[in-house]
Amino acid sequence: MKKVLLLLLLFSASTALAQNKGTLLENLTWQEAEKILKPETVVVIPLGAAAKEHGPHLKLKNDWTMAEYYKRRVLKAAAVVIAPTMNYHFYPAFVEYPGSTSLRLETARDLTVDVCRSLARFGPRRFYLINTGVSTLRALKPAAEILLAEGILLHYLDVTKDVEDVAKPLMKQEGGTHADEIETSEMLYIDPTSVEMRKAVKDYHPRPDGRSTGRLTRDPKVAERNEGVYSPTGSWGDPTLATREKGKIVAEATAAVILKQIETLRQAALPTGK
Repeated sequence: MKKVLLLLLLFSASTALAQNKGTLLENLTWQEAEKILKPETVVVIPLGAAAKEHGPHLKLKNDWTMAEYYKRRVLKAAAVVIAPTMNYHFYPAFVEYPGSTSLRLETARDLTVDVCRSLARFGPRRFYLINTGVSTLRALKPAAEILLAEGILLHYLDVTKDVEDVAKPLMKQEGGTHADEIETSEMLYIDPTSVEMRKAVKDYHPRPDGRSTGRLTRDPKVAERNEGVYSPTGSWGDPTLATREKGKIVAEATAAVILKQIETLRQAALPTGK
């Protein structure tokens, strides 16, 4: 009986491994990494803050949790090498809220460039970031431009537009983009144990000038001076309208977009570089 159980365990483990098309770089030795870091290899880098406020109902690690979820989806479905998750980046809009962290834009840009450059030395010229932030886009764009001049392609998910056609029709909230109806819905599907819906409250105060960008502030005087978006809770939108069903639609669409963008990158012609 013990031998049978052992064989079943070994079979289950081998089956689980066989289900993954991708490879986690962190689980390899350098000799093993050398064999798979080839010029044709696509390297995927998840990007999600592990210390960034998301209102009273979501954890500081919300973006990291989201990045890890999509990493697992990619690991199963795509023949790529997945580098360790980057959990610090450019998040200046949230630094008023305890526990939130942000790198300077130049630091976040250079961090991205340096990670890609380091791995590109061994062959890969195509990199894809599973980007779960919005402000991160401001650092990723110049990073991609720098790498492009060196013959390296860097593509990334843009959460502001890549699934907008799916998310927008689902929204019932007046407005918002952070720890709001859609983001909370995603988390109810991705990791419901990390969501405390009883603490979710509507918190939406549009800027006087009508813009939807800018840092969040708990100080109404700062908002009155039009130097920030007033948000006493750290949310910006109405997370009370979130549902798991909406989250499933958005998360599945996002996973599909990520996989499609990775394959597009795989087929993309490499730049000449310097």
